[in-house]
Amino acid sequence: MTADRVLSVADQNSNIIRLAAAQALAGANSVVFYATGAIVGNAIAPTSSLATLPITMFVLGMAACILPTGALARRKGRKAAFMVGTGAGIITGLIAALAVVIGSFLLFCCAAFLGGAYAAVALSFRFAATDGVTPERRARALSLVMGGGVMAGVVGPMLVSGTMDLWPPHTFAVTFIAQAFVAVISVFILNGVKTTEPVDAAKHGGRPLREIVRQPGFASTVFSGAVTYMVMNFLMTAAPLSMHLHGISQQASNLGIQWHVIAMYGPGFFTGKLITRFGATPVAATGLLITASAVVAGLAGTDIVHYWLSLILLGLGWNLGFTGASAKIIDYHRPEEKTQVQSLNDFVVFGVMIVGSFSSGALLNLYGWNAVLWGSFVPVGLALLAIGKTLYSHRQLNVTP
Repeated sequence: MTADRVLSVADQNSNIIRLAAAQALAGANSVVFYATGAIVGNAIAPTSSLATLPITMFVLGMAACILPTGALARRKGRKAAFMVGTGAGIITGLIAALAVVIGSFLLFCCAAFLGGAYAAVALSFRFAATDGVTPERRARALSLVMGGGVMAGVVGPMLVSGTMDLWPPHTFAVTFIAQAFVAVISVFILNGVKTTEPVDAAKHGGRPLREIVRQPGFASTVFSGAVTYMVMNFLMTAAPLSMHLHGISQQASNLGIQWHVIAMYGPGFFTGKLITRFGATPVAATGLLITASAVVAGLAGTDIVHYWLSLILLGLGWNLGFTGASAKIIDYHRPEEKTQVQSLNDFVVFGVMIVGSFSSGALLNLYGWNAVLWGSFVPVGLALLAIGKTLYSHRQLNVTP
């Protein structure tokens, strides 16, 4: 087995700070698209039923680019993947701004796809934080980097609210230009990350994937993480447009998204401690239960307070559910298998999200917001059953979950 080179504590801490900052800036990229994508789509799409297609293209970009960027990281190192992804983020903002100016829905969808590619690479930041770190610090490092994304909840909505009307004939055009500038800043931050580049044995070694995925609990861990992310995306895709259709102002909608993103990343500062104390699987299960409570809050009404409460609970549920599942995935691979297994995990996550993203818009347009909410219960229930079965098996075998 190939072992990771352990970095000095100073380099570990520097990496966590840099990756957390990069996570915040990349998260702002996602916030901008989630907050504006359906609204811009509704304005320039040939039909209102395609309003959420840009969000779907964003998720498609994530899923399509996970495995290629993972392969790039495996062969050339993580930093090469970081630079490619961040470069896509810069291009995203520029193309999206042009699409808004000329009213091209096709071009806007292309920009959304590239934005998803940037987001795909950004999701690897959480795993990159565990490289060169001793096993007892990995869950903490992972959760701290995700916690850094709390700034995305500040930067993203500020970009939207502060720039959306700066070019009156073309709402949001300057927003996307600002988004490109934020990605440029991220390039300089990521350039200082110290990586444990793969040696030749690590690039080609490791068990076959079919052997890895057959490990007890692997499938349920991946599934729970995928469901947590899918339901979050399912509801967050439709929420801004639903608020718009119910007469809620763009500023109020932006604030709701802001608190949602803060709830997504803020708990990251202590989620690692919860995982260390209670185990990754129970934390993931708790996240799913909180996600279910977000659906209940949404079903209570369509006033702004209902949307805000639902979005906040949705963010908190995502943090615990996705961080718990991500931390558990680390237990299933050896160092030489990390980029391969992590990329496969994220590919499944975002592949499932594509279905949720596209069906969200269709359900909202055909049946309304409540249909979107009710549709969230089924995958959450199935994921809880899968986790429950895993926890029961672990107790029978007297294994720490």
